[in-house]
Amino acid sequence: MRLLLGTKNRGKLRELFALLKDLPVELLTVEEVPFSDVPETGWTFRENACAKARAISDETGLPVLAEDSGLEVDALGGAPGVRSARFAGEEATDEENLRKLLTLLEGVPDGERGARFVCVAVVRLPDGTELIAEGELRGRIARAPRGEHGFGYDPVFVPEGYDRTLGELGPSVKDEISHRKRALESLKRRLREHLASASAG
Repeated sequence: MRLLLGTKNRGKLRELFALLKDLPVELLTVEEVPFSDVPETGWTFRENACAKARAISDETGLPVLAEDSGLEVDALGGAPGVRSARFAGEEATDEENLRKLLTLLEGVPDGERGARFVCVAVVRLPDGTELIAEGELRGRIARAPRGEHGFGYDPVFVPEGYDRTLGELGPSVKDEISHRKRALESLKRRLREHLASASAG
């Protein structure tokens, strides 16, 4: 089976390859199979993930794995949420998004800086079948960026049970505990079940 990864984000592609390496499928990227950008207009991560998977699968005729993920901060009522990548504007950089987040949290005590990363991942097959899974990683927001690893909000997110940010912990730890890992582990089980069922049928 060939599975097209429906993202152009290099950081996400690295994580997806690491997390999906044990699947008996050929992983393809936009470099092998070009596809159009899909606007993220949904109100939820699930809506955006499903929309991307459907649009890219319809365009390419291939099974597609797409996901939408982001950061929800308790003190901000769940923001930035689905706008995590565009928090400081449509073309915002990671640094600009981080700066806006930390500015909004100035004066918020350590005990009230709780947050969670959320990921909804979808495999959409050409016959219309959709396999969906969700994962989350709880933690808190640090007062300043720390660490050089990861992307997005990793330098300010301290996972529960740790005293260092994901930016400090690095990819080996992140790949074991991340919201994306948790979503994809569940999704892989469903995909294996589907492949086994299809083979038996």
